[in-house]
Amino acid sequence: MENHQTTNTQMVSMLTDVERASFYRKIYTHLAGAVLLFILVETLFFQIPAVLNLALSLTGGYSWLIMLGGFMLITNYAERLALKSENTNLHYVGLILYVIAEAFIFIPLIFIAIMATKEGSMSILNQAAIMTLSLFTGLSAIVFLTRKDFSFLKSILAVGFAIALGLIVAGVLFGFNLGLWFSAAMVVLASGSILYQTSNLVHKYNSNQHVAASLGLFSSLMLLFWYILSILSRD
Repeated sequence: MENHQTTNTQMVSMLTDVERASFYRKIYTHLAGAVLLFILVETLFFQIPAVLNLALSLTGGYSWLIMLGGFMLITNYAERLALKSENTNLHYVGLILYVIAEAFIFIPLIFIAIMATKEGSMSILNQAAIMTLSLFTGLSAIVFLTRKDFSFLKSILAVGFAIALGLIVAGVLFGFNLGLWFSAAMVVLASGSILYQTSNLVHKYNSNQHVAASLGLFSSLMLLFWYILSILSRD
């Protein structure tokens, strides 16, 4: 995710300690709000049979590629709104749109996770959530305590995600399962993304980009949650 400096703003690294603390509070407040909105929208989707059935019908073969492609188009548009628009209201539109897209694409995985337990409980979801938040907190602490610039991860992540996308497409086209090791590798990649995004909070963002920063963290958090949940949902 690229950062664009606008007029009448300052880089976070140039702010006073009090201003930086305020900036960070805004980001993590928005991140918490995005997670809460995700939970609410996901719950709502599961209460609407038409939405639930549509999402579940798109999980096989080429339909999954169409769903994944649509997700990428929507989220890329949402990121542009949050980053590049000069209208603050559009920043929030981008964040909300991103959350809704995430909630929709998560429907099949969450359905599988619920069905994976004999009683159809939320136990696997709860375990995945706890593990995700614990790892996210630990990685964030590393950045804030060391203040190390992890911008060097950008090219590594770009290559990693490109390879991952290629493997996902190949798996659909040729009908092979990517397996546990792929999910484990994606957890590592998602962890790197969290380090990179959190580092940007300290070194790269401008003082008016708290919504875009929260969106970047949310995307990395949900990617980590996806693959941890995928691992726990395996038989």
